[in-house]
Formats: sequence, structure tokens, C-alpha cells
Amino acid sequence: MTFKLAAALACGIAMTTPSLAADLIVSTNDAKYQRVAGTDTFPSNAGPDTLNVIDASRFPPRIVATVEVAATIAGPPQAVAITPDGKLAIVSAPNRYDHATQKNILENYLQVVDLEATPPRVIGKVPVAHHPQGLAVNRAGTMLLAATVGGTVASFEIKGKTLVATGDLALSKGRLAGISFAPDGMSALVALRDEQGVVVLDVAPGAVTTRRERVSSGIAPYSVDVSSDGRWAVVSNVGLAGLPGDVGMLAGDADTVTLIDISRRPFRAVQHMTVPSLPEGAAISPDGRWIAAQSMDGSNLKPDNPGRRERGKLVLFEIRDGQAQRVGELPAGEGGQGVVFTADSKYILVQFNVEKQIAVFAVDAGKLRDTGERLAVPGGPSSIRSMPR
Repeated sequence: MTFKLAAALACGIAMTTPSLAADLIVSTNDAKYQRVAGTDTFPSNAGPDTLNVIDASRFPPRIVATVEVAATIAGPPQAVAITPDGKLAIVSAPNRYDHATQKNILENYLQVVDLEATPPRVIGKVPVAHHPQGLAVNRAGTMLLAATVGGTVASFEIKGKTLVATGDLALSKGRLAGISFAPDGMSALVALRDEQGVVVLDVAPGAVTTRRERVSSGIAPYSVDVSSDGRWAVVSNVGLAGLPGDVGMLAGDADTVTLIDISRRPFRAVQHMTVPSLPEGAAISPDGRWIAAQSMDGSNLKPDNPGRRERGKLVLFEIRDGQAQRVGELPAGEGGQGVVFTADSKYILVQFNVEKQIAVFAVDAGKLRDTGERLAVPGGPSSIRSMPR
């Protein structure tokens, strides 16, 4: 295993001091994949995939540790999680590229990263029946849920620094994508990427079940996020490009983000907001006031496609009187991935995949502002999540 570590902060991570542990964010980087003018390439001299630990309790945020893991850009940008005490990270969606056959090989395990170790390192690999994608940890730090491409949700008890499998719940014949707990930990939402809509899970200690409570979404629901106040959830819908098989030529059609009222059961979608094409990442601020969505907006397309654009867009919505209103839009990354708010709801960390950067935007006086701050990372950033809030 290789690593980089900000030495001055290594002890801080090990001790999980309140100032540092208050707002840790984890981000993975797929180094073996590189998008070049809309074409998927896999350089033979690529370095290892990595996990970054980011301290966002101060401005500008800074990377405090980098750990070698196995990661992939394929799937929702929520294939990583961190426990609320900041001691453990879990990395999903492992894969490797076989240059001989020119194929991506999906692996069926989760990686457990000890963030207290000096340096932080992978301490275990936990098998999963199907290739895992989106991950979620509850606020109590006792349970992990993993949505899989096999249509199941795998559940685990977090015991110290180990994961103990507690069950597999079959939900779909297609792929699942993003997943998030409601703040009270008694329910969770998981995206049915291929069958459409969101399923609500009922969560109890050692048991995850469903009454098949469904919530409407757009086409190919992908990322799922919830506000800390327990009022709202948001789902990004990546449209036809997110469906399996040959869906034909696409030229950057508009897609949607769905606002869901989770303040009472049954949960229900209350609004579908139009955004530029392929909103890979969507996040709702902890205070439940803001929604940020990063769309590829044609930056994933080849130069001969009429929908091709050099950069994607970051769109900001404000929730007012139960409805989301668009209040800002700025250029974002090429082939951009995930987004996450800082704990104080003032900043947004945005994964610029092709540029190999995590950009920092601000919500300033009700407007979206690019701070110009960039965190350079060793590969294309692919998944990002904050501590449970």
C-alpha cells in the first residue's frame, strides 16, 4: 500500500479531536481511468486509485491523508462513507482494468480503512454477494448499507473497526445506485437505477425490510442525499444515459433532480427540477435550505457531437415555502462527479474528474460563488461523502 500523509495532522486524525472530526469528508479517485475529449481511456502507466480524507472544518478545506484503495468512476458518486466519529472509512465499487482483454472487472467486496492508524490504511476486505455501489452509514455509527448492481441492499453492523454482515434484501432485478439514511436512522432511501423511482427501507437493529413504499423520480435515479433536519431528500436523475444497453445517440438532453418530503410517512416527491444533462452528483445542505447539483452538460460527449461542451455546470437551488427555486449556476468540471456541502452549509466541495481537482464553491449572500480554491488529487475524483449529519 502506498500513502501520503499530512504529517502535522496525522496525530489529529488518530485522536479524532473535536475540531478535526467535526467535519471530515472522504473522496475517492479512480486513477486508472481517464476521459479524453469524451472518450474512455485506460493509461497503462496509471498510478493507484486512492482515498482522500479532507478536513472541511476550516477554510480552505485541506487534504489530511491519502490512502491507496480500489475505486471506480463507474456508478453513483456515493461509493464511499465515513463513520460519525471519523475513525473508519468504507470504500465501495472496487474494480480493476485488464489491459490484455481491455475490460473493466468489477470486484465484490468492501474495503475498511482505519483512519486512526498512523498512517491511515486499509485493514480489511469484506465480501459482498454483488458489486457494491452507493454506501450509507447511520448517525449512530452502528450500521452500514450498501446498494448493489445485483438489485440487493447488503446490511452490516459496524462493530469497532469491523463489518459484520446482517442480511441481503432483494429489491430489484436491475441495478441499485445511491442510498442514504433518514436522520432518525429508522428508514433509508435507495435509488432503483434501472426500474425507476426510489424505495423506502424500514430499518431496525439487525434488520432491514421494506413495505415497497415507492417514491417517484426522474429517469435513472442515481445519487440520494438527505438534510440533517429530517425534512428533505434530493435525488439526481441521470436520464437515458444512465440506463443499461444501447440507448441510442444522446446530445446532452436536459435531466432532472427530484425533491422529496421525508418529514412524514409515506415520503413523497414534491418537485422535479430541470438541470443540464447528467446530474451525477446532487446534495442538500445540512440545514435543509440549499440543493447543489453538478451536471456534465455535454462535457462527457465527443467533439463531433452537437451537444458537446467543454465544461459542466454547478446549479444551486434554494428551498422556499416547500419548493426549490433556482438561484445560481456556474461552470463546473469536465465529466464532473460528486458534490457535498460542508457541515455549516456555507461551502460545496465539487469533484472535477478530468481536471483531477476538488473545487470549493461558496453559498454567499444567497448566491453561488466559485472561491477559486482547488484541491489537487492523484486521480480522477469519483465518489465523495461527508460524515453522517
